[in-house]
Amino acid sequence: MPVPDFVVRLRESIGHDLLWLPGVTAVVLRDDEVLLVERSDNGRWAPVTGIVDPGEHPEVAAVREALEETGVVCEIESLVWVDVTPVITHVNGDLAQYLDHTYLCRYVSGEARVGDDESLSVRWCELDDLPEMEPVLVERIRRAAGVRAGA
Repeated sequence: MPVPDFVVRLRESIGHDLLWLPGVTAVVLRDDEVLLVERSDNGRWAPVTGIVDPGEHPEVAAVREALEETGVVCEIESLVWVDVTPVITHVNGDLAQYLDHTYLCRYVSGEARVGDDESLSVRWCELDDLPEMEPVLVERIRRAAGVRAGA
């Protein structure tokens, strides 16, 4: 589901006003590859991202989002970065800002596939041959890969 139910309910009250939300990025690594999704909202490549549900631990959210969006089961290895995004204007005009928790995740099982309508495609990419993506997303991948390599 692209927008969690709790956000839909909030938007009924506040319209497009700015929402501060906890988010997650799951940088799922398999050997020297990273799992990427081509987002349906903007057509850009990204690691798996999502919103933390009320009462949900961010680690649980990262694993859940990876499974929902890609069909891949992963395990958390480490929290690698916490960052605040700039204010984002979504395609529908909603304003949001996220406290992102970026996790290094280890691939466990599953065939990478489009799992919901948030993605156009899903693929494994070599860490040294990433498609064009937002610089902050490349930085999240770089930090996770650096933790994995012991840097």
